Amino acid sequence: MRVYLYLKHFPSDGRGFNEGTSKAVHGLASGLAACGVDATVICEGASEDTLYQAQAGYQIASFASKSTKPSLKLSLNIEQYIATISTSEQSLFILNGIFHRSVYALSRLLIKHSIPYIVAPHDPYHPTIFHKNAYLKWLYWYILERRMLSQARAIQVLDKRHDEWLRRLKVLTDVVEVPNGFSIADVHPESHLSWSIDREPKLLFLGRLDAYNKGLDILLDAFAEFSAVLGCKLTIQGPDWGDRATLEAQTTRLKLSDKVTFLEPDYNLSSSSIIANYDIFCITSRFEGFSLSALEAMLAGRVLLVSEVAGIAPHVQSSGCGIVVKPESSSIKAGLTSLVQQRSQWKEMGIRGRQYVLENLDWKSIASYALEQYKLLI
Repeated sequence: MRVYLYLKHFPSDGRGFNEGTSKAVHGLASGLAACGVDATVICEGASEDTLYQAQAGYQIASFASKSTKPSLKLSLNIEQYIATISTSEQSLFILNGIFHRSVYALSRLLIKHSIPYIVAPHDPYHPTIFHKNAYLKWLYWYILERRMLSQARAIQVLDKRHDEWLRRLKVLTDVVEVPNGFSIADVHPESHLSWSIDREPKLLFLGRLDAYNKGLDILLDAFAEFSAVLGCKLTIQGPDWGDRATLEAQTTRLKLSDKVTFLEPDYNLSSSSIIANYDIFCITSRFEGFSLSALEAMLAGRVLLVSEVAGIAPHVQSSGCGIVVKPESSSIKAGLTSLVQQRSQWKEMGIRGRQYVLENLDWKSIASYALEQYKLLI
């Protein structure tokens, strides 16, 4: 069986996985290759066409394009490449992206050549995803997105609960649940981890500074009330998606400048290494596919405060390594208070979460299960 995974901005040389979707595609491709699958990641944006053999066992086919940004115009060489794929082979495409013009364009090309595809949006079609730029998103939904999803063999979700939002939108396509997993490079020996129950609690958000999606404005409001009662520090670290100045202004307005620190992303360190320096990992998203950073926090043995909408929330609940909250200020404050009250149990909770991930969320096991579903689809 041949599996092709399309992600337009995937690094053509197989290095520098600095954002979640690239990490997820790399992880699944690696897991599929470990299962003996002929896996190829297709991307665009390089100055020339290249074919690279990744150390993890899959290939990266990169096609020359003026930009890695979404576009309804695909690289001409991709069109020629697709035309060479034999429909007599067991071939399947996984198209990664949500409201992504290039994903839609490729789906049309695959339909033309009778090649089956799955759409992996990486975010749920939760009602809140439509609130920002609502007019444009609803227009795109009715003209393009819904059609693409309806013609897919399946929609690959990170959490089976996300099927509910598709059904509400009248999309009845089959759903395949494929959660995110971990890379062995992110696993540090337990002996390298430590837990402190004496110092002032240190909280961390690690991810892109997208205030609305990640609920960072709600987190700051909750933290203002929480920190007024219990002394603690909050660090917000990640690439600026245009909201850092607004969040810093909110921090000043809430008189939190001495308690909240904003840091640039550090791509020289693994996420687990960064997270291990803190006590509580926070992800308070209004909508969230999974949160690889939260998974890495579990590997680092941290306790977590996680939004109930995140795909990782059921895993946090099952392992008992944290608190699941609503993306609302009062719920977040109550969750933080509960976690601090349990600080004598942080090590035990952290080890439970770490062991759960090691036993249930490695990429090869995830890919093996996904592969069974893929074979049924084609």
